[in-house]
Amino acid sequence: MTFLNLTVALLMSVTQPMLHRPVTPPEPIAPLPHARQLAWKELEWTGFIHFGPNTFTDKEWGHGDEPEDAFQPTALDARQWVKVMKEAGMRGVVLTAKHHDGYCNWPTKLSTHSVASSPWKAGNGDVLRELSDACRESGLKFGVYLSPWDRNNPKYGSGEEYNEYFRQQLREVLSNYGPIFEVWFDGACGEGPNGKRQVYDFPSFRAVVRELQPNAVMFSDVGPDIRWVGNEQGWAGETCWSMLKAEGHGIGDDRPPSTKSLNEGDIDGESWIPAECDVSIRPGWFYHAHEDDKVKTPAQLFDLLERSVGHNANFHLNFPVDRRGLIHENDAAAVLGLRRLIDAAYGDGTDLARGRATTASNVRGAGKDESFASACIVDGDAATYWATDDDKRVAKIEITLDGTKPFDRVVLAEPTWLGQRVARFRIQAASPADGSERVWRTLAEGTTIGHKRIVRVVPTTATHLRVELLESRACPCLSGVSVHATAGATAAQTDQTAQPSQTKP
Repeated sequence: MTFLNLTVALLMSVTQPMLHRPVTPPEPIAPLPHARQLAWKELEWTGFIHFGPNTFTDKEWGHGDEPEDAFQPTALDARQWVKVMKEAGMRGVVLTAKHHDGYCNWPTKLSTHSVASSPWKAGNGDVLRELSDACRESGLKFGVYLSPWDRNNPKYGSGEEYNEYFRQQLREVLSNYGPIFEVWFDGACGEGPNGKRQVYDFPSFRAVVRELQPNAVMFSDVGPDIRWVGNEQGWAGETCWSMLKAEGHGIGDDRPPSTKSLNEGDIDGESWIPAECDVSIRPGWFYHAHEDDKVKTPAQLFDLLERSVGHNANFHLNFPVDRRGLIHENDAAAVLGLRRLIDAAYGDGTDLARGRATTASNVRGAGKDESFASACIVDGDAATYWATDDDKRVAKIEITLDGTKPFDRVVLAEPTWLGQRVARFRIQAASPADGSERVWRTLAEGTTIGHKRIVRVVPTTATHLRVELLESRACPCLSGVSVHATAGATAAQTDQTAQPSQTKP
């Protein structure tokens, strides 16, 4: 180096600010989600369609001996199904391609017990085609349910011969209807037409799915991608880990106490298998005219959505399509009423914490990298997150609020691509009237957070909100904290401001 070049280099080192190396992101903590699981989690809630011969015979579980001409929808319109679900805010739908009665909602080449033998469209109909086309036109994702139990097929109970038959059915469905986001395996296993039971070869079934639809998640009682939540009532536990100890759980035979593990997950689970909460909008899964006045109300559906999506699970809401081949008017009215409640509480412009000032007890790298700043929790971007230094397991973060606006929901979120970390939290509020030292009131305490945790609190007004992360599997991270009000918060409001307790800063 020449003397002139050396002099210039020295001058630049003095006059330019020292550049800091980027702060290293937190190390992920296993087990971790696959990309297909993360994509499914972002959907949050999806539709389920039960439709087939049971719709017309008034049964829940058909016997497999129903005549093919029982299936006679008069005005089937899959676009109407999709329109209702999309307007409600759903992002995908799963159709019962084949239920336990063995009837196929597509013109399979492997059985005569299908729509090809029905008078509907003179045997030229295909429910899977109509729905998959409608989904593609509208931007909804399309999924399929196939029950391995088949009460019609004489091969059922034969062992490998039937398993090969079922694999061929999977190949038909997974090869001919475009991208499929979810394959739903029911674990029911009863007797077939010959009185025998079948031992299902689930590993080979899963291999077909992975081969033909590698981006699809597979549901069963125990995954491998998403698990049953342990009930058919649509809610997950207050504690809900995405991790599960898969060993010891069966498919189709889980009973208490193992269903408690499915409902809550396991903090030390070796597998990432998040929960899906399935429930029907009516008492039954298939249509029954006597249930037209038994549709869940918008308020009931809102409660279930908050206790599924808001408890780190996904919400899977079933519509029993009626005998016309339409989502019934009562069902449509209920789910669109739910949409209005969601928009009022969680729609654009409802977050009282968005863009507000924040402080934290610790910021990764002493705040040298804004990528991990406390402001990331209120920027509305799920891809950014606040993180602490590696040696921290306890931390707290505060948000300044408009003390005149009531709220009754606090929503927390973790960057779960780094693993699920937080095991215990507390939410507090303070509202000093005269600028004096803040005294904090505890609004709620909880355990897991995960993708999304909706915390219900009493209607409150406060100038400051504090989230304390009290226990974590690794250094805590949060990708979001938002504050919302339901209609009840505004109605109950004004005199229920945050009151002092014995908890000091």
